[in-house]
Amino acid sequence: MSVALIILGAGKGTRMNSDLPKVLHPIASAPMLVHAMRAGATLDPAHTVIVAGHGAEVVTKAAQAYDPEAKVVLQTEQLGTGHAVSQAADALAGFDGKVIVLYGDTPFVKPETLQAMLDAKADVVVLGFEPQDAGRYGRLVTNGSSLERIVEFKDASPAESEIKLCNSGVICCNSPMLFDLLSQVTNDNASGEYYLTDVIGLARNAGHSATVVTCSEGETLGVNSRAELASADAMYQAAARLTLMEDGVTLVAPDTVYLSLDTVIGRDTIIEPNVVFGPEVTVESGTTIRAFSHLEGCHVSRGSVVGPYARLRPGAELSENVRIGNFVEVKNATIAEGAKVNHLSYIGDASIGERSNIGAGTITCNYDGVLKHRTEIGADVFIGSNTMLVAPVTVGNRAMTGSGSVITSDVESEALAIGRARQVSKPGMAQKLFDMLQSKKAKLKGSS
Repeated sequence: MSVALIILGAGKGTRMNSDLPKVLHPIASAPMLVHAMRAGATLDPAHTVIVAGHGAEVVTKAAQAYDPEAKVVLQTEQLGTGHAVSQAADALAGFDGKVIVLYGDTPFVKPETLQAMLDAKADVVVLGFEPQDAGRYGRLVTNGSSLERIVEFKDASPAESEIKLCNSGVICCNSPMLFDLLSQVTNDNASGEYYLTDVIGLARNAGHSATVVTCSEGETLGVNSRAELASADAMYQAAARLTLMEDGVTLVAPDTVYLSLDTVIGRDTIIEPNVVFGPEVTVESGTTIRAFSHLEGCHVSRGSVVGPYARLRPGAELSENVRIGNFVEVKNATIAEGAKVNHLSYIGDASIGERSNIGAGTITCNYDGVLKHRTEIGADVFIGSNTMLVAPVTVGNRAMTGSGSVITSDVESEALAIGRARQVSKPGMAQKLFDMLQSKKAKLKGSS
């Protein structure tokens, strides 16, 4: 069955009080729009069409960063959901499969719910739910399994307002039929808008069948304010943490761990309190991520230990049984099996060989103010504490640097490199210096 997605994302989101289009506000480090696209992508759609308006340029950039094949069409006037969907007509010209209409600010509709809509035996399928407080949701007027019409709350009669089954806005219909029905929709209603919901009544009047697939209220959660965004993020985090624990990951203090949409963590991994997983992090099984660490754009292999208070930045690649300790930062660097960077170090644009040990306070000086340069450290190397490695530089296998060295030239294998000034001791000079400074200080106080 050929499927297309239309995702509405043209709203400005006035209540967000933001220059950023509403659908680009993040949940779990990913724009809400991407959550909707990701759910729809499980259907292997032939087309994905995003209807953009406010901030169309940045919406386009975000949509195509996730799916380069996504098409973006513009809704220049906000004339209602029916008008918004109709803007996708040209992009889907000639397409004869089913269309599912989603919303970029409704990020939690599940893939299995969308599949159920595709499988339903009706010409038009609407996603419904029963909220605790029906409030101002549109009501679904049914007769048995048949959906007769959708009534917007502001147009509902008192009896219709008592209906508990509500409209999520998500709809599934054959593409030519959908756009034919939309061409018949008018704006003769309390808001003067073209309602997508009107296609149900038009379909029934034309003899087409319509039905409802239901889901939980949580799947239909829409985000319209910063407070609702925070609530939605909390909802996502709670569900994602529970899934991890069910999959065999230990979260010592679950409520303090922050996950991203694409976080992958293998079983028998231990995550200590206050760990943040930014986008694009993969952690293999049997690792330990210690407290207060921050990971982003990195891969951690089996048996490694990271933290506490470590930062793995994009491009950090840790092989098996690596140790990254407290207050260590790693960026765009590969750390080979069994290597250790245990204390207070910065490793950037570098590679570290197997079993090498990087002493406390080591820095790879990788940036000259214009360009980045690499540091290559071989296997079984010992880098003494407080070594500055001025890239580009290579340290050979089984080499060593003396503590406090500034290494500016390559170090051959098995060599000891020491790059520091010779210590000079001057007997009695410290006392003379202290006396001179104390005298100067007394004169300054006397003059004031």
